[in-house]
Amino acid sequence: MKRFFVFAYVLLILCGCRGKLETFTNPLLPSGPDPWAIWHDGYYYYMHTTGVDLQVWKTKDITDLANAERKTVWVPTEPSNSKHLWAPEIHYIDGKWYIYYAADDGNTDNHQLYVIENDSECPLEGEFVMKGRISTDPDNNWAIDGSLFEHKGELYMVWSGWQTRRVDTETQCIYIARMANPWTLGSERVKISMPELAWEREYKNPVGWTPSYIIYVNEGPQPLKSPNGELIHIIYSASGCWTPYYALGCLTADADADLLDPASWKKAQEPLFKQAPENGMYSTGHNSFFVSPDGKEYYILYHARHTTDGGEPRKPHAQRFDWDENGYPVFGKPLPHSTPLPKPSGI
Repeated sequence: MKRFFVFAYVLLILCGCRGKLETFTNPLLPSGPDPWAIWHDGYYYYMHTTGVDLQVWKTKDITDLANAERKTVWVPTEPSNSKHLWAPEIHYIDGKWYIYYAADDGNTDNHQLYVIENDSECPLEGEFVMKGRISTDPDNNWAIDGSLFEHKGELYMVWSGWQTRRVDTETQCIYIARMANPWTLGSERVKISMPELAWEREYKNPVGWTPSYIIYVNEGPQPLKSPNGELIHIIYSASGCWTPYYALGCLTADADADLLDPASWKKAQEPLFKQAPENGMYSTGHNSFFVSPDGKEYYILYHARHTTDGGEPRKPHAQRFDWDENGYPVFGKPLPHSTPLPKPSGI
């Protein structure tokens, strides 16, 4: 049954295609947690967590990262942000490149958000300079996974953070704030989600590493506007990434709503994307989105493991998704790795 489903999925996408068939297979790289990609002026720019530095891949074909041009663009020198560099994202804002990342001084409880800037046309050229730490609240609570989006002329940031410093239980929440500029918040942070549903609170790996204390997780928020522009979704990751239960949830607000009002955001009660044991896919989460070069197709880029062992490297995977009639994304199931899939249209 599984083989029939995969064959039918590929056949459906390929129907109507002309000329030479171009395919790719997942994973895109043998390792790459927290994958992020953006399409800009004919190229994809890709990043993922290395832990020690910031590297950028540049390619016309996002499915061929193994052969892409790559450059290390930042090696931290300040002790405060020299360790545990997580979830980098590269954004192009007002003619400049910005990379947002989380880092600490060696104590993971001290994670904060940082941003660097480059005014070159290509982020692999010129030089990135530190703009500083983004202060997310007066108490400098733990903050990771910053992502930005523009809406009605305003710039917003979403991220994962603590309400208060951890004592014996860690709870990661999703926050939003308006920005005064790409490196400074222009409003107080507003909590729009916390892990309250059962599928958001899995932290024990039945066959692998489990933390010594409770960790409830909402993290990796990713903005996604509906094609008609009427809805703004925040797709986020829930439960521990070290477990097979890591999954994607969804917060949704009307485009005309006050995005800084928690009541504007409605949470889906079930995950939109989760492990598929029948396909050998686990720990599916911390995603981003990209479009095909011709702008006709939407893709989800996410990391996953192929076993339930939390020690296996997280690998980047990409697959196409669609939209339902109400403007909600339909991700389907994570497809088995090594399945031939059509390359994004326009490559």
